[in-house]
Amino acid sequence: MSPGAPNSPWIDAPVAVIIPCLNEAEAIGAVVHEVLAQGIQQVIVVDNGSTDATAQQAQAAGAQVVSEPRRGYGHACAAGVAAVSSASSILCFLDGDGSDVPSFMPAVVGPVARGEAQFAMGSRMRGRREKGSLLPQQVVAAWLAGHLMHRVYGVRFSDMSPFRAVRRADLLALSMTEMTYGWNLEMQMKAAAAGWRICEVPVDHRCRRGGTSKVSGNLGAGVKASWKIVSTFARLATSQRRSRLASGAPR
Repeated sequence: MSPGAPNSPWIDAPVAVIIPCLNEAEAIGAVVHEVLAQGIQQVIVVDNGSTDATAQQAQAAGAQVVSEPRRGYGHACAAGVAAVSSASSILCFLDGDGSDVPSFMPAVVGPVARGEAQFAMGSRMRGRREKGSLLPQQVVAAWLAGHLMHRVYGVRFSDMSPFRAVRRADLLALSMTEMTYGWNLEMQMKAAAAGWRICEVPVDHRCRRGGTSKVSGNLGAGVKASWKIVSTFARLATSQRRSRLASGAPR
């Protein structure tokens, strides 16, 4: 069965999709339509202070729109989690710029829905990428983060893709604190430190369908994001080590 085939076995699972957005009016309508085509009942678009028609386009396409004026990817994700219906026990995150491919949702969500993993991520590095869909600094940052997590936690990650799935109860138990670029990295580090069952699945990745990247659109933003990733990793790794020592757990 192909990743986007109808009647995929996970579709009956209570899944909510959270899409953080900032000025994605050109792409968000098509993204919402693609997500809904996968049989998803709740699609939450979090408008993170857009100055264009992102919210209107998302609502017209059939999404529930949540406003989070505090800028920051983590703030947007957290607002989306807070808005999820109590009926939805599994959360799936993806970007609103059209670069993630929603037809791979069964492959990403499936392991969590079937109880095979507590955290699943779509790896752009292991899948097929359109030329130019990821800039060199993104590839390097993914490699560096993966290498550091393997050294510290013994878990292999090839990416920090936003396309990921997790049970809501498990995510809430992580007590996420990073409200900017570090949200995705924090989730992976805490999941690894907690000994979760983790899996990566290859996913295709496209060039963004509209708007301007907030992280990788220029060298300055890319350097800033890379520094945030490195500093977040160092700070969280140190904090987790101190917590283990304080609790008497092995190093």
